[in-house]
Amino acid sequence: MNFYKTAKWESKRENVLRRDEYMCQECRRYGKSTPATTVHHIIPIDQRPDLALASRNLISLCEACHNKMHDRNTGGLSEVGKRWAERVSPLP
Repeated sequence: MNFYKTAKWESKRENVLRRDEYMCQECRRYGKSTPATTVHHIIPIDQRPDLALASRNLISLCEACHNKMHDRNTGGLSEVGKRWAERVSPLP
């Protein structure tokens, strides 16, 4: 089953969006108010599946900022994404 279609993920996603007041946290860092449409895994699930539902590993982002977090050529994190990962590391 696709993780992103599970009830656990849907519930966690809604909780994170609510926690972040439905605003993009990357835009907020720069004083902008942009609605969030995505909840991003700061440390990707394929690297740390145990953190898939860890609130500290999740942030609300707008689509543009979410795209900035990923290097779409390699499938890995971009430099911006790596900086977010460094902020939350080490996670238990």
